[in-house]
Amino acid sequence: MAFCGNCGTRLKDGAVFCHECGARQDAGAAPPVRQTMQPPSAPPPPVYQAPPPPPPATAVPGAIKFSVEEKQMLKMVKVEMQNTMFRCESGAMYYMQGNLQIESKMPSAGGLLKSMVTKETAFKPTISGTGTVYLEPSFGEFTIMDLRNETWILDKGAYYASEMGIEVGLWTNKAISGLFSGEGFFQTQVSGTGKVIVVSNGPLEEINLVNDRLVVDGSFAVARTAGIEFTVNKATKGLFSSWTSGEGIVNTFTGTGKVLIAPAANRHVTMMNYLGSIYRRVIAIKNS
Repeated sequence: MAFCGNCGTRLKDGAVFCHECGARQDAGAAPPVRQTMQPPSAPPPPVYQAPPPPPPATAVPGAIKFSVEEKQMLKMVKVEMQNTMFRCESGAMYYMQGNLQIESKMPSAGGLLKSMVTKETAFKPTISGTGTVYLEPSFGEFTIMDLRNETWILDKGAYYASEMGIEVGLWTNKAISGLFSGEGFFQTQVSGTGKVIVVSNGPLEEINLVNDRLVVDGSFAVARTAGIEFTVNKATKGLFSSWTSGEGIVNTFTGTGKVLIAPAANRHVTMMNYLGSIYRRVIAIKNS
């Protein structure tokens, strides 16, 4: 019994061609082997692979971080550095840890003149390297200003430290303003992009002016943007009115920009001032 090698049909005896599909047959061809469909095998379970370990934490070169800490009623500026540099007032460094170096260069003639008229030191050392620096503590308040291509005018003695992207210069007030305002003829100007640390007797409040005017009776305005015009004026129009009102000369800020004021000293500065006044009275009585 023979079968068609092409379609598997049973052939008649002696048939040369398949009567079903017409394929030529070889004598004694065996029936084709039919392949049965096998169900697909299940995919192997996924092999768990642990995620690669994170790269070791490394500090970004050139990174610097300013923060303010309070210890025993005193405020301190903490500077964390990684292969970078910052500038501070002379004598501001309290203690430091790490691979750090202090360098103080001879200031220019303009820098010496500036120090004479602003009552700030001409020598502003730089501290560079990697480590942690603590600056001298104070009973006052430290504020971290973040300048973005800006120019600010600071009160006398308000500048404390800054990043190297900040240029520290000199601002000249008008003659009458410098004479009667209590701010002096010259003030410190900081400009550029970076952080600036300012010190004040109390917490700072930000006042935004838009074609407006701010009148301050006293010298507690710590900083202002360069677009603000600073003048001194009589509190009232007439001389008799100024005498009877109890208000004489006031500081006036006009224009569009920002003014930072410290309207009240913090409790620590207030206490120290009070004790200082008592001490001065005792000394005056003793010497009289």
